Parts: sequence; structure tokens; C-alpha cells
Amino acid sequence: MTDADYDLCVIGGGINGVGIARDAAGRGLSVLLVEAKDIACATSSASSKLIHGGLRYLEFFEFSLVKASLREREILLNAASHVVRPMDFVLPHVPQQRPFWMLRLGLFLYDRLARRDRLHASYVLDLSSAAFGKPLSPSYGRGLCYADCVVDDSRLVVLNAMDASARGAEILTRTKCTLITPHEDCWVLDLEGKDVAQTRRVRASMVVNAAGPWVENILKDSKMLDDRGSVPTIRLVKGSHIIVPRAYEGDQSYLLQQKDGRVVFAIPYEGDYTLIGTTEEDFVGDAYAPMISDAEIEYLCQAFNGFFQKKISRADIAWTYSGVRPLVDSGAKEMRKASRDFRLYEHPQSRAPMISVFGGKLTTYRLLAEKVIDRILHMSNRFAAPWTASAFLPGGDFPGGDFDAFLQYCREEYSWLPPDLLLRYACAYGARMDRFLEGARSLSDLGDSFGAGLYEAEVAYLIRFEFARDVEDILWRRSKLGMAMNEEEIEHFHSKFKDILQDVDP
Repeated sequence: MTDADYDLCVIGGGINGVGIARDAAGRGLSVLLVEAKDIACATSSASSKLIHGGLRYLEFFEFSLVKASLREREILLNAASHVVRPMDFVLPHVPQQRPFWMLRLGLFLYDRLARRDRLHASYVLDLSSAAFGKPLSPSYGRGLCYADCVVDDSRLVVLNAMDASARGAEILTRTKCTLITPHEDCWVLDLEGKDVAQTRRVRASMVVNAAGPWVENILKDSKMLDDRGSVPTIRLVKGSHIIVPRAYEGDQSYLLQQKDGRVVFAIPYEGDYTLIGTTEEDFVGDAYAPMISDAEIEYLCQAFNGFFQKKISRADIAWTYSGVRPLVDSGAKEMRKASRDFRLYEHPQSRAPMISVFGGKLTTYRLLAEKVIDRILHMSNRFAAPWTASAFLPGGDFPGGDFDAFLQYCREEYSWLPPDLLLRYACAYGARMDRFLEGARSLSDLGDSFGAGLYEAEVAYLIRFEFARDVEDILWRRSKLGMAMNEEEIEHFHSKFKDILQDVDP
């Protein structure tokens, strides 16, 4: 396009940024993605772990958002059925809340707003006799069951980054963009890395600012917020979750209506746990380090205890996490009414195209990325056909997209693996698990054991292919094994990690 170093520079390694980089690289653009910390280090690893249409958005008449989300749910289920999986959701009826007819009508629309090939339609439940009603308080006599999907959110981000890299994109983690400057027919970006080699200045013919909670900071630092107020603003909203030991039997999730009009999910998590969330409150502070408050803990415990026979308290909590969602500020007084849709802003400061991304949600990241690349190519008078709607993500390309059949194949191929470990590998890596299992015939062939089923062969794979550069990347984002390891095991892993990193030399 010009004599720039790259056709496109994407700022931000969350789900939107990596999705944009992947789409652009697949359309033949030379792409650089820069992320100040690790891939999926913030909002994109702190979600409620759902790929869903957003049933509650129907209440606010956001039909187009729900319809788009339901379409994307089907696309992602086909593209990565190892990390995106169907799940039943039980909605107990609360007579004092929304009337039953309203819930039934909402689910009728939810079933029909977009085509579904692999998920069942909603149906009415007699909770007094159905197995799904067994964990609930006897006061809940009827409810509804519908289907949505759960996801390992941070792995979904990493898979997109891997695919972008495989298609030629350069992914630089721990590299911060400190300044964007317009220059004739390109943009000049100052990058600051952890070492001298990563601190440099690059030129890009196009720029996409997808920095999530930091999208406005990038613009302020580069003096790109004009006085006319034409640039959208974001509202930072903190969402917190608690994780407790498995609180009920079964693989179903529950949607719990609250007195304040919000809903809270209870979701099976990592086999041995139940995930409960989320809260919503305005946030001010360091978006890299949000913390759950005492009030949020109390709210989530009460939300769960109001529905289930088993009661939980602060003492039962095994882990908590919080994330900051950058919502488009529409002026809504209630946070639950703030839209989860996105807005794209085209910057006029240069002849070279630049777009900033405001808002968005995990489920619609692929659609957002497609619209961004369509638009930025149009701004530069170019065209390349969209392609991601029918493409697999890494590891999702097993025959027929049938995860159960793939799992059975793995049980036969790797019969020496313990069942729980094999299941974790299949769910995390799909068809790519052979990258570190090939040639192995026993656990000893996988190298050092660090506890909780983490072996050296997997660590080396994560460093080589998945941009992992420190212990936290592996224990809390590429996996959640940090929850299962004791302090001694984590300390041992710390002591060995640097040697493995040097041996792999990514």
C-alpha cells in the first residue's frame, strides 16, 4: 500500500484485537498486533464464560444484537467445538419477578431469531419432579430450560492469536503502544517493550485501536480526542465472580432472577467447581487490577442461596475474579440497561485510515472484526472477501465437528492417559493435542511433572505456540491449573520455568 512496515497495526490483545488481526491476516494484509501485557490478560479472561445470545437483552428490545449474537453462537460452536460447548440453562420462575408468559415469549423469540442446528429448543419444566429441579428449593415449582454455550474465554482469545500468527501476523506481547502520530499517508507508532529489542518505532498504513478499557487512554496520550465530543466515550463497569466447590449435581447451569431486575448465573466450572456471577458496578481505578468487594461477595452468595437448597458463604469461596467491561456510554442510569453492542469510530486526523473500537461482547467478536476490516479496507479503497464465518479455529478441525466422536478417538489413540487429563487436553487443544503428545507412550515421556496434570511437554507447547512467557500465563490464562496446584507445586514450577523458556527459545 505504501512504504510502511505493515499494512495494519492492531493495538490490544483482547478478544476484539486478536479477532481483527486474524481476519486481516487471512485477507492478505501484513499485520502487527501489540499488547501491553499478555494475550487475554484483562477483560477477555474475566467473563462469565458464555457464548450466548443474551436472553435478557430482549427485555430492552435489543433484537438486532440478540439475533447477531445467536448467529455468532452457531458459527463459533462450529469453528471451535472443543472450547465452545452446548449447555442446558434452567430458568426457575419467580412469581414476584417477570410473569411466566413473558419468560415463555422471550424464549420463543430466542429460539427463532436465528437458525440453530445443534442446540435444542426451549421447553417448560416441572421443577418439582424434573432432575434439574432437584438442587433447587422446593418453593420453585416450575421453570424453563433452554440451550446456550459455555466457553473457555482466554483460550478462545489465544486460538484467534495463534491463527493470526499462522496466517502471517506478528504478535508482540508485553509491548505497549505509547504514541500514535499521523505522517503523510501512514501512521507512526512508538512501541515500548520490556527490552531494547522490542522498543522501536514502526509505520503502518492503517491502525485499529482495540485496547478495550484503555481505548480512550491511547487516544488521550496521542492527543486524538477532539473538543467537539464526536469520539464515543466508554463506561467502565466491573463484573465480579466467585467460585465455590461444586454446589450441585449435574452439568446444567442456572439463570437466577434477582430482586433488582438483574440475573446471576450458576455454572459448572472446571469439573470440581461452580462459578457464580456476575455483578455490575461502575469502576474507577487500575483496570488491570480490579478486586471483588465485600458487598459483591455478599450479593452473589445471597443470589445463590435464594434458589438452592445448599447454602454457601464467604468461607466456601475457593477463588474470585473481577474484570472491567468497557461499555459504550449511552447515558443509561441502570448498568443492566447499558448496551453490550459496539461502535466503530473513524479518525479524521490523517489520510491513512484509523478506527477505534468501543464496547462489544465476547460472543460477537468475530462479527465485530469482520466489520472493522470491511470498513478499514473500504476507507483505503481496497477489497478482500470476508472468510472467518466458515473457518475453523486451531484445534477445531476434527472430522464432522463432532467433539464426542473426537473424544472417543482420543481415548483409543492415547489409552495410556488418565481419563481426566485426556479430557482436559481434548477440551483445551482439540486436534492440536498431538503437537505435544506425538511419540509419547507414557506419562514419563511428557517430561517433568509439576502437579495437577501439568507436564513439561505441555508447557513447552504453550511457550512455542501460544505466546506464554511466564508462570501466570500458563496457570491462570492458558489453563486454570493454578486453582488445583498447592503452593509447593507452584513454587517448584516457578523454579523450573525459566530453564524451559530458554530451552524452547520461542
